[in-house]
Order: sequence, then structure tokens, then C-alpha cells
Amino acid sequence: MRFRRYLSAPLSTETLRALGARQGAVVDSPDVLRVGLGSVVDSLVLEHGLSEATPIAAFFDQHHLEGPDAPAGTGLLLFASLPFDRSESGHLDLYEITVTRFRDGDTWVTICDNAPDLELMLAEAELPSQETQSATALTLRPSGEEYAHNVARAVERLRSGEMDKVVLARSVVGTVDEAIDPAAVAQRLRRRETRCTIYASSVPGGRRFVGASPELLVSRIDGDVLCHPLAGTIAIPPHIAPDDYQNWLLGSAKNLREHSLLVDAVTTLLAEHYAVVTADPTPSIVSLRTVAHLGTWIRAREATVALTNALDLIALLHPTAAVGGLPQQRALQVINELEGMSRGHYAGPVGWIDEKGDGEWWIAIRGVMLEGRDFEAWAGAGIVSESDPVAEREETKDKLASILAAVLVDRL
Repeated sequence: MRFRRYLSAPLSTETLRALGARQGAVVDSPDVLRVGLGSVVDSLVLEHGLSEATPIAAFFDQHHLEGPDAPAGTGLLLFASLPFDRSESGHLDLYEITVTRFRDGDTWVTICDNAPDLELMLAEAELPSQETQSATALTLRPSGEEYAHNVARAVERLRSGEMDKVVLARSVVGTVDEAIDPAAVAQRLRRRETRCTIYASSVPGGRRFVGASPELLVSRIDGDVLCHPLAGTIAIPPHIAPDDYQNWLLGSAKNLREHSLLVDAVTTLLAEHYAVVTADPTPSIVSLRTVAHLGTWIRAREATVALTNALDLIALLHPTAAVGGLPQQRALQVINELEGMSRGHYAGPVGWIDEKGDGEWWIAIRGVMLEGRDFEAWAGAGIVSESDPVAEREETKDKLASILAAVLVDRL
């Protein structure tokens, strides 16, 4: 299939995001907005998930791109939200139209033959106007008491030395009166969480997955690798100066240990494949609207093993200890046992990859699954031997409340 890339006049970010959130794909970082629009013209299917090498080059060889040279992340892009379970099948989608809009206004459009008229699509698009709604039904799975009990069971295993860390999640399912507009959810998340990457994608069953992730799983641009793992959390009460809470987090032995386990695991994996791996010596605060996290920037370059594209890196890293645990396989077994349900696309990789193998992938946390009037959202907490079950329960409640503020008018 033939595609043409060209430099366009700046296009409305709000309209692009709305179109992509409703029917296409959105990856809207603080620096760049990327959207896939129109129909999916081809898909790269991962029949066995991330468990085997992905033929990126062979896939892109089937398509021809014309037009001037341009920065990474323009041209032919595959978008995806992949399942948390790395062995579960997934797919990456190529759309009729891809738009990459940088914050300086530079806008690159890539469009295939016989694609719909982009200007007409934008002119006819309705900007989101839907307000948040009240829930007509709302159920926590598991309940707060059950979740705290699961944390207590996990702490027993951690204290016995069976694991170093495990992440336990829970969800909330609900219904509202009117079908939820994914564009309105994406718009509210963009306004609320300015430091996050807003994502929207289709998932099996005709559902839409929309969220605001603060956590970069991995970026690969021109062979250079960047990760920003997060672990360690504190809730920030509304209308309160966050400084004292953030300073407490920076001095919390429990949260610092949880964070160091994650950073050490990521750097160790990268060091097996790159000659140069560096990490910030101390974590910094990632402050969001209602919570703050500990975060560390990790960089790698000069690959010593053939990692030819961003999907290879996802396969290497996912799931990190930020959403799984350590040791990985034992933690995943405990997650399956204690959570008792599939995470689906929650905490899976979400992002894009281009024909050169460059890409950016975030961890799909702080997300809500939408299907008509129904919704489901998830939140997890990192459990270590020092964890308090009640505190971890409240952490997941705070995270769920932050997500649901983009859907519901009521507090959780």
C-alpha cells in the first residue's frame, strides 16, 4: 500500500485528540501528539504475544512511503494497547491517516491512497461537550476489606523470603445513564494530568481504553533508550501545599526500598544488552493532581545484543516490577492467585512504533475501559514486606478516585 508524508499547517490538537479517542488511536505525551485516524488498513498480529521475535521490518516492507525526510515518529506508525499478560495475543494497527503534531506546531501528516479527506474529517468533528455523570451502579472488585486481606497474605509471603515485591491490583466497575464519550474522558484527563501521556485505543469487543499514564516503560529513538520507572506513592489532599507530603515520600524507607528494587531490576536487564547504562543517583518526585510518585530516569546506549526495535525492548522489560513484582515469575503466580481475575489491558504496554524500529511505550495505568454506559478502571499498589494492608488499600482507592474523576461527578 502506498502512503504519502507531508508537512502540514498546524492542526487543532483538541479536534485530533477527539477524533482519535472516539474511533482511532491516541498517544498524547506532553511533547508530541500522535493520532491514528480513519480505518485500520493493516495489522501486525502477535499471535503469541511478546514471547517471540516480532517481524517489524517485514511488515513495513509491504508498504511504501513517499515524501520528505522527517523526525522519528512520523510516517508509517503502528499503534497498540497490548495485554498485561505477555503471552496473550495482541495486535498493532496501521491507520489510513497518521498525524504527528509537535508542541512547536510542526505537524506531519501521513495518508494512504483513497483515504478520507482529512480537512473534511476535522471540519465535521464534534468537540467533546459531555459532562461527568453520576453512577447508577458501582462495585469494587475485590472490596476494600478483601483487598486488605490479600495484601496481608502477600506480606506473609514477602516476610518469608518468597518474593521481594508484588503488585496487587483491584478494579471498580460501574454504569452511568448516558453512553460515555471517550473524547470527553480524554479531554478531561489532558486538562487534569498535564505531566501524563494520554492514550486511547480500541481493544477486543468494541471497547475503548482511555487513560493518562505517568510512567514511560521505554523509549527508543535512534538507538538511544530511555526508561522512567515509578514506584513509591503518597496521596496529596486537595487544596493542600504538597511540599511536606513530597518530602515525606523522599524520606520514606518503605517507599525508597520499593523504588530501588524496581530501578535495580530495570538497570540490570538493560546492562545485559547495552554497554552504557546510567541512572539518576537518587529518585525525584513526579507530582500529579492527587498523588505523587518516586521516579528515576534510566538511559542506555551502545547495544551489545541485537535489540533491533522498540518491541524487542518491551519484550525484554515487560512486566517491570512497577506492575508485576520480583522475582517476576513468582510474583506473577501470586498475582494470579490473589487477584483472581484477568487484568486484560490494564498495566500492559501502550504506544507506537515506526518503520525504523523507534517507538515510545507507556504502562497503561490510570486507565478506564469504556463500553457504552459501562466502565471499568483499575489501580494497583506495590507490596513489600513493610507494607501496611490498610495503607495499601487506601492507596488504591486514591488512585481509582483520580481516574474516575474523568468519568463520574461523584467521589468514590
